Amino acid sequence: MPRVGTWADLEHDVAALADDWRAARPERQARRHLERADFDHLRDIGFLQTVATEERGGLWRGVPASTRPIAGLLRTLAGGDPSVALVSAMHPAVVGFWLAQTGGGSPAWLEQRAAVSESASDGVQWGTITSEPGSGGDIARTTAVATPIERAASTVPGATYAISGDKHFGSGSGIAHLMVTTAVPADGDAPALFVLDMRDRPWDGTAGVQLLAEWDGMGMAATQSHAMRFDACPAVRMAWDGPIEEITTAAGPFVATLFTAVVLGVLDEAIRTAKAHLSPKAEGLRAYERVEWTRAEMDHWVAVQAFEGALRAVEAGPGPAALHAALRAKTAVAELAEASLGRIARVVGGGTFSRRSPYSAWYEDVRALGFLRPPWGLAYDALFATSLS
Repeated sequence: MPRVGTWADLEHDVAALADDWRAARPERQARRHLERADFDHLRDIGFLQTVATEERGGLWRGVPASTRPIAGLLRTLAGGDPSVALVSAMHPAVVGFWLAQTGGGSPAWLEQRAAVSESASDGVQWGTITSEPGSGGDIARTTAVATPIERAASTVPGATYAISGDKHFGSGSGIAHLMVTTAVPADGDAPALFVLDMRDRPWDGTAGVQLLAEWDGMGMAATQSHAMRFDACPAVRMAWDGPIEEITTAAGPFVATLFTAVVLGVLDEAIRTAKAHLSPKAEGLRAYERVEWTRAEMDHWVAVQAFEGALRAVEAGPGPAALHAALRAKTAVAELAEASLGRIARVVGGGTFSRRSPYSAWYEDVRALGFLRPPWGLAYDALFATSLS
């Protein structure tokens, strides 16, 4: 059973862990894979239980009260290792699909919701593999098919289906125990959410999962965001009775803020490192370099204010204002982080293009988050849709 303490205990332990990762930065930034030990450490200090409810021994107190501390943990982790932080963000984000929807629901939904929270309390790691080629990042634009089958053994109670279809960007593949995906049920006409149990499941196609391509992204290079083909892979359907949009809208402010925290954590670290590098030679900087550094710091400051604005909106309670604020902050911080890293590179110099330079990796990390969480087109569609509501 993972250890559970207070939020303050967890913040202290996460900061210490991020410091350890920071000390090994050159080796970590060269990685193209995840290490199970990192996630075992996070489990052992209680990170997974941030989305286990208090009655189940966890720390979760609802979206308004829990978003800030969880986002703060991810922001800290991102300063140590952005790839591990991003994969770690998937866990609370996915479990949030159940926890954020607090109104209504059938007995089957309430039973499933309790089981999902219980799984987090037991140290089960959650992830997601929802994006599909050609979908533009919109998880509702799925062409995967789900066919009802006889009940199979699962950690999560609910109706069992067999999922078939291609998916990509399954961040944390090989690390996450349970992964959420979308598909259109054969006995329905609207997309639904499903839970895949990926534990001990081979990727050679013999058990319904085939690895199509390992993640080879320039940014977030060690997230193992592999592409997979599912062929009659058993999955449990989310028990919510309504449309999928009711779930994604309720969880949207929480999820968007978590991903924003990861982007901001990378930018925090880049600014901190650049400041330490530039301070001893401040007097010798050219006028242009002084201007670019000042603008890089202003970009960072604005990003921090945007993040704080999102947190305050989420703390004020659910609704269109919280969703719009969170989406706006996520998009703004992604743009500001990319701009700020570019300015830092111009001040620090050509060495930032070296693979040995931390800035080259950070720049691609923030670009990856901007493009993939979600893609820019979908991000601005969502911003426009919520701006007038």
